[in-house]
Amino acid sequence: MNTVWKTIFGFFVLVWAAVGQAQANPVQKEYTKAELISAVAQAAPGQTFRVGLTLTPRDGWHTYWRNPGDSGMATSIAWELPAGVSASEIIWPGPDHIPYGPLVNFGYKGAVTLLVDITIAADNTATSVPLKARADWLVCEEICVPEDAELTLTLPLGQDSQANPNAAAVIARAEQRLPQAYGGQSTARVGAQTIDLTVATLPSDRKIFFFPYAENSIENATPQTVTQKGEGGDIAITRGFAKTVPDFSGVLRIDHDSGAAFYELNPVVESVAAPSAAAESSADSGITVWQAVLFAFIGGLILNLMPCVFPVLSLKALAIANKAASQPGEVRAEALVFTLGVLVSFAVLAAALLAVRAGGEAVGWGFQLQSPLVVLILAYVLFAVGLSLSGVFSLGSRLGGVGQSLAAKSGYAGAFFTGVLATVVATPCTAPFMAGAIGFALTQSAVMAVVIFLALGLGLAAPFLILGFVPALYRRLPKPGAWMDTFKQALAFPMYGAAAWLVWVLAQQAGPMGVAAALTGLLLIAFAAWAYGRAAGREGRLPLFEKALAVVAIVAALALLRVPETVTAAPTGTTAASGAWSADRVTDLRADGKPVFVNFTAAWCITCLANERMALSSPAVADALKQHGVTYLKADWTNRDPAITAALQQFGRSGVPLYVLYPADPSAAPQILPQILTEGMVIDALKDLTKP
Repeated sequence: MNTVWKTIFGFFVLVWAAVGQAQANPVQKEYTKAELISAVAQAAPGQTFRVGLTLTPRDGWHTYWRNPGDSGMATSIAWELPAGVSASEIIWPGPDHIPYGPLVNFGYKGAVTLLVDITIAADNTATSVPLKARADWLVCEEICVPEDAELTLTLPLGQDSQANPNAAAVIARAEQRLPQAYGGQSTARVGAQTIDLTVATLPSDRKIFFFPYAENSIENATPQTVTQKGEGGDIAITRGFAKTVPDFSGVLRIDHDSGAAFYELNPVVESVAAPSAAAESSADSGITVWQAVLFAFIGGLILNLMPCVFPVLSLKALAIANKAASQPGEVRAEALVFTLGVLVSFAVLAAALLAVRAGGEAVGWGFQLQSPLVVLILAYVLFAVGLSLSGVFSLGSRLGGVGQSLAAKSGYAGAFFTGVLATVVATPCTAPFMAGAIGFALTQSAVMAVVIFLALGLGLAAPFLILGFVPALYRRLPKPGAWMDTFKQALAFPMYGAAAWLVWVLAQQAGPMGVAAALTGLLLIAFAAWAYGRAAGREGRLPLFEKALAVVAIVAALALLRVPETVTAAPTGTTAASGAWSADRVTDLRADGKPVFVNFTAAWCITCLANERMALSSPAVADALKQHGVTYLKADWTNRDPAITAALQQFGRSGVPLYVLYPADPSAAPQILPQILTEGMVIDALKDLTKP
């Protein structure tokens, strides 16, 4: 009897162990729980079974489909599998339509399970199968946060497969959302502005939406009009800015009372036409003067959201909050002076850029940050502002900006110099719409170029200008109080972060000696600020000595400014190293029948770094480059490089980022990708590039 009970007990122990191994422990990130699950508790050689990546975001948050829509990033899974085990691509459940303001995203509201088929080779003799995966996803509500997780799922391997009921039920629910094969015929007639999708069978009185696999092929936010024709019907869809639509496959969603049904469509494309001139002008540089002015203004507005500009503008917000209630006249005046500072700075920047170009130098947007001297000066300034905000020393009794010590009684000088600083720190950033506008400006007369640059500056200054003249807005600002001192001190940390980033930029330009000079200079500035802060408001010999020490430290820090210029590292953009760009190398590769992807970038370009982190550095993009035989080249414009500047000018651009895909055929025209990249966008472009 004891033997029987031991046998039963041992059987349940084995079952419990198998089930426990078949479901990995979930990984809880800040906004999402990620979990890898398997439909089987034990796998068998020669078997194909299904696993799922379950993402459970916070309430109200969402993740993205393979085509994320107007913004976002598709979830990716990079597998590390033992020999004799393979994984399919992600099998995507049908998506939700997620509007956000004027944009529409495609993704999943709440929890979703993305499916993958795992195949075990018939000759696999292992006792277990460890499945390791790195998942990367973007989760969004009002903000978007990239997250990732390392997940491991170990399954025992035996002669017979055993089910895992709990996980199988979750996977079965996800399978109910998988697009089913569409039984009828479908046709897509692609015109210059619309795509007419005809399907043989289409229910009436249902909400219907077509989700294309290819990004940018449709205007996602524009309603799709359904016209019934007998058993089927036509779906009129507004075309996106993609130059060609050779494939219009996707998922048709039909909402029923009991839920949504999804069908995969692979329509026959009857005709392909180029997009309208208006659509092309938004992607390329062939724009009119007034379009360039409008794009520059919109680009300036977007610059307010860039991380390189936000710390400085926070200071201005603090000044308005301090004066909104008691000095509305001062708020209006300082808003005008701040705007004047921005406009004067952009005019000077445009004049300097045009003068340098007239002298034969090949320069573009952000050209001043190609000088290690300018980068180090800016690092000094931002670090000093941070020390002042932390209370180490005072730049003045008012809070209007970096130049506030110049502000006598009214604070107008502080507002003006805050505008100057906002312009200077904005130059490493390139916002959407800016590239075409600035590239166009540099091909026009000096007067028109300055007008376009002033439109860019007006966009940057517009939020504070509006705030200063609309009492209903600035009256909503928090009332002055003790919180302002805490907020002021908190603003020091973005300043320190910006200074640290500039030192990193300097490392790319001037190497270890340049970094050593920068760190020494920052140490001297910190000492000078401390000494000056101690001496402030005190009389006597000791305070005088402390002020003298502060002056000596500042002089020593200024003396170090020349060090990075004398030890500038060799530019990387034209070296012969693997992956480095040169015009000759692109020509040679294409002559050998190889397509090329060129990333025009710079270490001081925030947008460039964000794209490289979010899209270009992903394992999925690396696999796509390898799969399609595309050579990846990097044109590094961190240091001045006339060859790269000339290449940018060929595409009507004056700054980075710029992403160019060259087909293998030397006679074929290169393709320019958008300034803001997603992983899916790059992968789809690589697929289209190598299609016959």
